[in-house]
Amino acid sequence: MEKNITNIPHQDVTYAIIGAAMRVHSRMVRGLKEIHYQRALTQEMRQAGLIAEEEYHIEIYDNQIWLGRLYLDHWVNECVVVEDKAFSHPLGDREIAQTIAYLAATQAKVGLLLNFGRKRLEYKRILPPKSLDNWQQEIQPYLWTPNQTSQQLKQEIK
Repeated sequence: MEKNITNIPHQDVTYAIIGAAMRVHSRMVRGLKEIHYQRALTQEMRQAGLIAEEEYHIEIYDNQIWLGRLYLDHWVNECVVVEDKAFSHPLGDREIAQTIAYLAATQAKVGLLLNFGRKRLEYKRILPPKSLDNWQQEIQPYLWTPNQTSQQLKQEIK
């Protein structure tokens, strides 16, 4: 999976996060919702001495135009983005793209993508690409906006 981790930024932090995730995965049953693993991971990381902020939000702008609010599953030690999943299928390009978008928004140098839904914990360290041009447009599917919620509620009522 990872050949050379010596060039990974914040390697000590990502190592500690992966260890915390492994402990959570080993004691919790599969098939739970993502939020259950997220809460357990927050507590496990804090017990490991990490500063773990859950559902950390960032206001996203394109110049002066507010695009929406982004919620990170975890923002750890103010330097690592952690995105949790609970899929029975392997992590794919869509989840990697989401994590890269979060890296662009935070300007973080590394992110962790974790999948608690498989028999073995699946994790990927994600580094930002060399170019993050037009990241504001790419992040749209992951943003919360008041209009989006209103439209979703109207559709659910119908």
